[in-house]
Amino acid sequence: MSTAALVRTRFPSAVLVAVGLAAGFGIAQGTGIRALGGAVFAAAGLAAGVLWLRRRGPATAVALAALYVGAFVLAHVLAIGVGMSAWLAVSLVTLAAAGVTFGVADTARPGGPVA
Repeated sequence: MSTAALVRTRFPSAVLVAVGLAAGFGIAQGTGIRALGGAVFAAAGLAAGVLWLRRRGPATAVALAALYVGAFVLAHVLAIGVGMSAWLAVSLVTLAAAGVTFGVADTARPGGPVA
């Protein structure tokens, strides 16, 4: 599916956030190649960013991008700094980031539909 098709549809960007965080971690852990997981994280974030920018404008796109990267960092802090299970940390930040993203970027606004 092309980026233009994603923007025209009501494809939820929250799915891309969840894929980027959870699948990115799973691929990095499963393959032992951190860069591969990082590539999944970056690609999903870029695709979500395009949707945010076109649907909600630059301010919202920047805020959600900060949330996405912040969730990635927080998962590391929870797992390494606090000692939480890595999968639990990733699951918690993924649920939070995807939930906020859905509420901010993927739900219809009172003035009209989502892009």
